[in-house]
Amino acid sequence: MIIEQVGIRTEQRIAEVAWFDDLCGGDTGFLGTVDPSRRSNYEHCGDIIKTADKLGYENILLPTSYVIGQEVLPFAAAMAPQTQQINMLAAIRTGEIHPPMLARHISTLDHILKGRLTVNIINSDLPGLKEDHEMRYQRCAEVIEILKQAWTQDRIEHKGEIYNFSMDAKPVKPYQQNGGPLLYFGGISPGSKEVCAKYCDVFLMWPEPEESIYATMQEMSSKAASYGRTIDFGMRIHVIVRETEAEALAYSKELMSKFDLETAEMLKHRTQDSKSAGVLRQDEFRKNADKDDFIEPMLWTGIGRARSGCGAAMVGNPSQIIEKMNRYMDMGVRAFILSGYPLIEECEYFAKLVLPHLKTGKLSVIQGRTPIETPKTPLTFGELI
Repeated sequence: MIIEQVGIRTEQRIAEVAWFDDLCGGDTGFLGTVDPSRRSNYEHCGDIIKTADKLGYENILLPTSYVIGQEVLPFAAAMAPQTQQINMLAAIRTGEIHPPMLARHISTLDHILKGRLTVNIINSDLPGLKEDHEMRYQRCAEVIEILKQAWTQDRIEHKGEIYNFSMDAKPVKPYQQNGGPLLYFGGISPGSKEVCAKYCDVFLMWPEPEESIYATMQEMSSKAASYGRTIDFGMRIHVIVRETEAEALAYSKELMSKFDLETAEMLKHRTQDSKSAGVLRQDEFRKNADKDDFIEPMLWTGIGRARSGCGAAMVGNPSQIIEKMNRYMDMGVRAFILSGYPLIEECEYFAKLVLPHLKTGKLSVIQGRTPIETPKTPLTFGELI
């Protein structure tokens, strides 16, 4: 396949390398099992983010779901003074919080973190409800419109099908400038793609064969252009890296050595998105895998047997992983959200073997969202009335 970079916002060839925190359960040394020693409590989730911060990852995804674990916004606020440089990618499901107050939540957290905040917009059903798809897309779009007005205008003036507001925006000004926190968004349904192309900054993808990834990027780049915009692309993917390919492959087999189908199915289907179009698509790709669950060189889908969402991992030695990431970057990928089992140990492996060999940077800094000096806001030294 001939690769040419699609139209993107960040022309600079860098990678924002992020890790993943276990706020929603599932961290384990063996897929398809429950590990009580790695439960998603405050201490374990805190250890993960502090490890990633210390090792130099630029961002970390804080996921949300109605399962045993930590809720995103209070956890992020608690971790703010305990971390030094890492950004936090806070997953926020639109519709859960009254939009003007959501803007205030985000503004408060953005100031606490001094601009180290990014937002992963989630558009799934609210927990306990089965909602109309079109209504969800409309609600999501309106919430984003309200947030953007709150962050960039003197007033929120919104008249929509779901929300109507005429309010002063001064109480919700963020720390970040030039548009506020970057918005990351994922989803393969037509409605999701339209929302991202029109409003968001980074389109997140799950691992698929390269041809499929490239086609999606071309489509989304064109959709964004139709709105007079450019976006960046991110890859949410697992990773197993060892000194040699043989060691990495052996570890993938070790991960499956205690696999229990019944437990795996329970873990996979407890989440809000277990029947989403994206998850079903991951399952379909896995059906075409070889006997060892690879759908293409270095892309192993065994992980998808035991978890919802992102269902494949890059597997190989450092040179192979770097080569794979470079191919994604050649297409135009500028952000990677990585994880591995167990989360802390694999975070350390990747940081030792791969991270030093990548040219990395924070998209929020590159795009001028995170200010170099303290910005003028009502919570710093701006006008209070």
